[in-house]
Amino acid sequence: MKEIEQIIAFKNYSMCLRDAVGNFTKQLINNLFDVNHLSESGEQTRRNFFKILERLSIENGVNLWNDFENSFVNIRQKLDLDAIAAEKNDPAAKSLEEVYLAYPGFYAIAVHRLSHQLVQLEVPVLPRMMSEFAHSTTGTDIHPGAEIGDSFFIDHATGIVIGETTIIKDNVQIFQGVTLGGIQVKKSLASTKRHPTIESGVVMYANATILGGDVVIGRGSIIGANVCITASIPENSIVTVQSENNIFQRH
Repeated sequence: MKEIEQIIAFKNYSMCLRDAVGNFTKQLINNLFDVNHLSESGEQTRRNFFKILERLSIENGVNLWNDFENSFVNIRQKLDLDAIAAEKNDPAAKSLEEVYLAYPGFYAIAVHRLSHQLVQLEVPVLPRMMSEFAHSTTGTDIHPGAEIGDSFFIDHATGIVIGETTIIKDNVQIFQGVTLGGIQVKKSLASTKRHPTIESGVVMYANATILGGDVVIGRGSIIGANVCITASIPENSIVTVQSENNIFQRH
């Protein structure tokens, strides 16, 4: 027990912040979409933001919150476009309400748009903690540094990975298991563009893998299921895996 106490005393990391950031993130999203919740807990959300920054030794909390809060209307407008894209493109969606309340992909996008704004404000650590909360909740791993355009639709969500330097333009659809990743994992590449660029109107089906910072998927292209891409694709392309299903009848 004494040895454990010595280890704990050696360096203190506020692991309890994981729970605090999860609660803060849920409050933010509830406030964005529910006026009644905002009137009841808006001030508490603001105070929680200050507490988290204090625990992370981040200064200038008031100005950061003001700048963050000023972005909420724009973020809500973008999320409304995301929800409309989901309702429009998913034949299983019966209503917009269903998208807002039940779609894990939409929830992952909501957390991303909030955490990305904090990246823009150069807030350290907190954006990544928010994205990891979304990851644990939805199964979707979107780095908060990724740049995502308007009307983004994630269907099914589970197993999606979108890397830090990914750029996704407007009206893109992405299905479960898709990876937008780096072709190499080296610390020396930290400051370079390691992840692909997805132009507007692209659809990426289940378990497609697209790797590399120089890779551009051209506008309007369709990337089929289970495809692995490490080179750029021209616009309006259709990329599929050729396979043969051999069907035998049992006797």
